[in-house]
Amino acid sequence: MKNSLIIANWKMKLNSSESLDLAKKIKKASIKYTGAEVVLCPSFTELAQVREIIKNSDIKLGAQDCFWEEKGSFTGEVSPKVLQDYNVKYVLVGHSERRQNLGETEKMIHNKVRFLFTTEMTPVLCIGETFEQRQDGLKDVVLTRQLHSALNGLWLNKSDRLVIAYEPVWVIGSGQDIDPDEIEHTHQIIRQLLYDLFEDKVVDEQIKIIYGGSVDPENVAKYISQPTVHGVLVGGASLDSTHFTSIIAQTKKL
Repeated sequence: MKNSLIIANWKMKLNSSESLDLAKKIKKASIKYTGAEVVLCPSFTELAQVREIIKNSDIKLGAQDCFWEEKGSFTGEVSPKVLQDYNVKYVLVGHSERRQNLGETEKMIHNKVRFLFTTEMTPVLCIGETFEQRQDGLKDVVLTRQLHSALNGLWLNKSDRLVIAYEPVWVIGSGQDIDPDEIEHTHQIIRQLLYDLFEDKVVDEQIKIIYGGSVDPENVAKYISQPTVHGVLVGGASLDSTHFTSIIAQTKKL
């Protein structure tokens, strides 16, 4: 299932006008994207306007988070059903910044993934180790715990899709490269863990594993050329239309 899924996570980096301007520039270049699946994840406040900008293109809309219930007394949260009404196709879940800064627990992440499987949207489950965990030799233990906590007891129907985004926490935003062979090895470990959780056919046909962590036009080809890397989750480089388009172009060459 080797293809190119390229997700732009704009985080809380842009104001409204900057988000809309960036969406317009990316759409203008979208004729070059044939063969790559491109997803934009703006802030919640810009979802409706970005949706209008990218309609009639192959670009898909993503959200940076969601809640785990359809409705209720949950002040400040956003329902997955509302996201679906906006034609959101992908939802980031369990990003390290939410785990670290907002106290998001493994149980919360599990509940979000579980609910998203009842919608037509695809969860993008973010996992990754901190530098301290890596130094202590706990990387594989952490990834195993995060995957099992999020996915134990869940199953995918034939129409369901799942994306696992491996993002080593210590690399995000650092501009630091990781050896592509290490990323490939880590993705192989993740893949084996998924085989322990789901049927082989489900893993092979319905689950993608992508990489995120200081992805830019200079290093993306090294990452995406690895056999088990099905795409990339792009942070800082997605805020520049030229850089982001270059990442897509590098991916398409492979």
